[in-house]
Amino acid sequence: MMLAMLVQTIYNLADGIWVAGLGPQALAAIGLFFPIFMIIISLAAGIGVGASSVVSQKIGERDKTGADVAASVSMLLSVIIGLIGIAVFLPTVPSILGFAGARGGTLNLALEYSVVLIYSMPLLMFNNVANGVLRGEGDAKRAMIAIAAGSLLNIALDPLFIYVFGFGIKGAAYATVLSIAVSSFLISFWLFFKKDTYVSFHLGWNWEILKKILKIGIPASLAQAMMSIAIYVLNVFAVKAGGDYGVAIFTSAWRVVNFGTVPLIGMAMAVTSVTGAAFGERNGEKLETAHLYAVKLGFFIGLVVMLAILVFAPFIAKAFTYSQEGESIYSELVRALRVLSLFLPGVPFGMFTSSMFQGVGQGLKSLAVTIMRTVIMQVLFSWLFVFVLKAGLMGVWWGIVLGNATSAFITFTWGRITVNRLKKEFQAL
Repeated sequence: MMLAMLVQTIYNLADGIWVAGLGPQALAAIGLFFPIFMIIISLAAGIGVGASSVVSQKIGERDKTGADVAASVSMLLSVIIGLIGIAVFLPTVPSILGFAGARGGTLNLALEYSVVLIYSMPLLMFNNVANGVLRGEGDAKRAMIAIAAGSLLNIALDPLFIYVFGFGIKGAAYATVLSIAVSSFLISFWLFFKKDTYVSFHLGWNWEILKKILKIGIPASLAQAMMSIAIYVLNVFAVKAGGDYGVAIFTSAWRVVNFGTVPLIGMAMAVTSVTGAAFGERNGEKLETAHLYAVKLGFFIGLVVMLAILVFAPFIAKAFTYSQEGESIYSELVRALRVLSLFLPGVPFGMFTSSMFQGVGQGLKSLAVTIMRTVIMQVLFSWLFVFVLKAGLMGVWWGIVLGNATSAFITFTWGRITVNRLKKEFQAL
């Protein structure tokens, strides 16, 4: 999953770099839609997490039929939610973008980009949920292949659609949808035609399994949606502090920082599956080992990536400012990269604890810590720096870093208490 997320995030970086050639206004446009798009993805990712957790728990319980039902129900649910999503987001996206600060040409570009992706929601939902099913049964290799194939195709198609075919910013959206379609085709072939996966599928419905998936999936969706809502609010702060260029800087810097979280996100997915299996097996030692080992390794990785960004920030910034108009944001982008890189070492303490909560079926705790980190801590600190202390764009960056560090400490402490309590319960059985 680390390799899969690495390729996917390289695509996100490449997407931003190719769009940067259209100027900072285009970068601002995709930056304003990005949190809305991530809210859409969060719906699918949450159901995928729910499916992955329930499938892995059923495997831990040696219940093959239960795993099959969980996979089947989650697939049907993904398509239904995708169709509902089109009906909800298509008429409301202009108002949402406008509230975030999109005006004039930036708003028009953002709408061109967003409408294409909104129409692809059923496909997006299916892709994420099917990938979650593969992860839940331990088939991370093919989950990686599907994600990597789509992302590599996207990297190749971006310049073709944006510049050669002359579609502009809309071309980036076309490339994304086509790459997701290819990834979905691969997963469908393995699941429905080759049929060599552990789980098998059949049409049907089971309300008890659905409840278990939603018990974990809804909080996971809300948790990821809260992160996207926080980015949406931080975009508003960036507009207030630096206009369209402020959003362009934030979008570019955040893509690089997200690249640094690639191995951490891959590990987080594994933590959900492994802790879910340990929980199903009622093995407290395995549960504790999975959680603590992941946090220790994740902290080291975050530290190394942080140092790399600090050193190479001037060179990284060049990739997003190569157009003549883009040169005007170069210096501020270097500063943003260096401050935001400090965010990375604290990520594993909160992220992996949240994944552990999902794995043991305590989705509400995962939701609570995500709300604390993003909506409360990061937004609160950024608001304080920008509007009270008048720190400008630097206030947004420092707010994110300090908010994350504060919540990471609280979350990790809560996670240790939870694991110790579960160990005692298992030992008493």
